[in-house]
Amino acid sequence: RAVRAGAPAAEVDAAARDIIVRAGYGDRFGHGTGHGVGLEIHESPRLNKTSPAVLGAGMAVTVEPGIYLPGQGGVRIEDLVVVTEDGCGVLNRLPKELQVIQA
Repeated sequence: RAVRAGAPAAEVDAAARDIIVRAGYGDRFGHGTGHGVGLEIHESPRLNKTSPAVLGAGMAVTVEPGIYLPGQGGVRIEDLVVVTEDGCGVLNRLPKELQVIQA
């Protein structure tokens, strides 16, 4: 819901960060929420706490917050979205259910 045309990138980061903080993992989320994708896989805008960027319709950005627990592992789910005037469209449709893989 935070990703939409006119949204400050820092507010998108804050929305994701707030969910993680409320779940009790705020201190385990040590990077930004995402970045732009275009000619390069990592480009502006950066979706982080200090980004001055404002999202525009047609931009492609990742939304990929991650939580990392020392000695246990971590999780990072990445969605590639296109920004629209009233929200965003998810470009990748992959399952998000937990899959335990035995080593």
